[in-house]
Amino acid sequence: MLKLNVPLIQVQALEKNFGGVPVLRGLDLSVARGELVAIIGRSGCGKSTLLRCLNCLEIFDRGQVEIAGLTLSRPASPACTDAEFQQRAHAVRGKVGMVFQSFNLFPHRTVLENVALAPRVVKGLSREAAEEKAQALLAKVGLVEFVHRYPAHLSGGQQQRAAIARALAMSPEVMLYDEPTSALDPELVDEVLEVMRALNHEGMTQIVVTHELRFARDASDFVIYMEAGRIVERAAPNHLFSQPQDERTRHYLKRFL
Repeated sequence: MLKLNVPLIQVQALEKNFGGVPVLRGLDLSVARGELVAIIGRSGCGKSTLLRCLNCLEIFDRGQVEIAGLTLSRPASPACTDAEFQQRAHAVRGKVGMVFQSFNLFPHRTVLENVALAPRVVKGLSREAAEEKAQALLAKVGLVEFVHRYPAHLSGGQQQRAAIARALAMSPEVMLYDEPTSALDPELVDEVLEVMRALNHEGMTQIVVTHELRFARDASDFVIYMEAGRIVERAAPNHLFSQPQDERTRHYLKRFL
């Protein structure tokens, strides 16, 4: 699908501290609609914190985040009360789907029920409409034969694909993934990555924090290398993996290269 160079996500001077320790240090980021961006870097460099700030699971300390036309700024202007900020954060969450390392499926509900639940509870869809949508999404991720199974009877890859379908059920404009394959056996990784490739082909905007460098190289539109709470380098994968410009990136990729 043709990518349009229209920013859907813009981050400016983003800062986040935990207990006085800086985790994100004035980070800037722009992601165009329809792009698949992979974020790589060592553990503790701020990758997951960045995702959690983008979907407002963590409230950043300073800076500005704009997603799909909604803007969050801190320090808030005098006209923006904490209540108003929280309302905007809630609206942002409605536009962003999130997939975690752990699948977090309800063990006492079938796959179909897991995917249909949020549209019913949050968006007020009828059971019939929610389950019809869930069926279509489970077919999209290759689980049409497993809709009535419980999570314990699925492989890890199948559970993660169900988690992706559940996030898509809320019709997000952006999908965020925090190490979505790290809990999977190697032979199950590709089936999850293939779903993300298909969504990319459809034009879904996606940001993936990953240690799967092969996927970052082969499937993403851009790759970002982070270190110490900053973006060190951003480039198309063929450039970043073959000719990284920064010594820190080259050192990180040394074994892979």
